[in-house]
Amino acid sequence: MNWWQNAVATPCEKAVAAARKRQRQLTKPPGSLGELEALAVRFAGWQNRGDPRIERIVVRVFAGDHGVVAEGVSAFPQAVTVQMIHNFASGGAAIAVLARHSGADFSVLNLGTVTQGEELPGVVNVQLAPGTENFCRAPAMSEAVLRAALDCGAGCINADAHLFIGGEMGIGNTTAAAALTSALLGLPVDTTVGRGTGIDDSGLARKRDTVQRALDLHLPDSGGAFDLLRRLGGLEIAALTGAYIASAQRGIPVLVDGYICTAAALLACRFNPGVRDWMLFAHASAEPGHRHLLRALNATPLLDFGMRLGEGSGAALAVSLLQSACHLHNEMATFAEAGVSGGGPH
Repeated sequence: MNWWQNAVATPCEKAVAAARKRQRQLTKPPGSLGELEALAVRFAGWQNRGDPRIERIVVRVFAGDHGVVAEGVSAFPQAVTVQMIHNFASGGAAIAVLARHSGADFSVLNLGTVTQGEELPGVVNVQLAPGTENFCRAPAMSEAVLRAALDCGAGCINADAHLFIGGEMGIGNTTAAAALTSALLGLPVDTTVGRGTGIDDSGLARKRDTVQRALDLHLPDSGGAFDLLRRLGGLEIAALTGAYIASAQRGIPVLVDGYICTAAALLACRFNPGVRDWMLFAHASAEPGHRHLLRALNATPLLDFGMRLGEGSGAALAVSLLQSACHLHNEMATFAEAGVSGGGPH
C-alpha cells in the first residue's frame, strides 16, 4: 500500500458533543454566532480538548517551475518564480507579511526551478527536477519525481501544529490547476481556465487552447488521480497534495487557500477520501474554475474578497477568524457564570 492510502486520524466525537453542549450554555441565543460556533466545535473534535486553540500555525510555500510556460500562458516570465522565492525569503511577499503577523512558522520549499535557487534563509532547495515538462508534449513528470514531491509535502507536517497552511508559487500553475480541474471533473476548458497573472483576451484564448491540447493528449491514456497528477500537475501541486494527506493522517486540520491549493485538495481527497474531514476552505478565488472545485468538495469558503494572488495568502488572512471562533468558545461566560437567566436579554 502507498503511504497516502493509510487511514487518517479520527476526530473525537465526545469532544464534539461536549463543545456543542458548551455552545448551548454560552450567553447568546443558540446559533447567533453562526459559522463561528461550528468552527469551534470542529476544532474541539480535531484537538480532543474542551478549550481548542490555534497557536502553533505552520505555513509552507511550495515552489516549482512549469514547462507549459513555453506555450505563452502567463503574463510573467518564468524567472519570476525564483525572484518571488527571494521575495519570500526577504519577507516582502504577501504571505510572508501575513505569516509574520500571525506568528506562524513560515518557510519555503523550492521543489524545482529552471534556474537552481540560491541558499537563502527560510528556503529549502530540494530541486527534484528543473521544473516540470511541457505537458502539451509529454507528461509533466515521471512517477519517481511525483512520488518524491508527495513525500516532500508529507515531510513538512509538524506533529504538534494546530493548523497547517500550504501555499504555492510557480509561473504557469493556474494552467496546471485548470487542466487538472477539467480532467478530474470532466469540465470544458472555458469553465476552468482564467486569466491567472492577468493575461489579455488573446492570452486567455491561447491558454484555453493549451489546456485543451494537453487534455486531448493525456486523457485517452490516463488512469486515476495519481496518473492525472503525474501528467498534468506541478511539483508544488504534488507537494501540497502530499502535505494535505499527511496532515489528516497526523490529526492536523488544514486551511486550504485558493485555486491551485484547492486543486491539490481535490487530488488529496481522490487519493484518500478521509482527508476531506480535516479540511477548511479559506476563500473563494476570483479564478473561475475554483467554484467548481469547491462544489465538488462540498466546501463553503470562509471569505470572498475577490482574491487570486495564491501563495497561501487567502488562508493566512482567514486565520484570525478561526482564532476568534476558539476564543469565543473558550472565554465567553455561560448563563450560569454570568448570572443571566435562560436566554438572556437578547
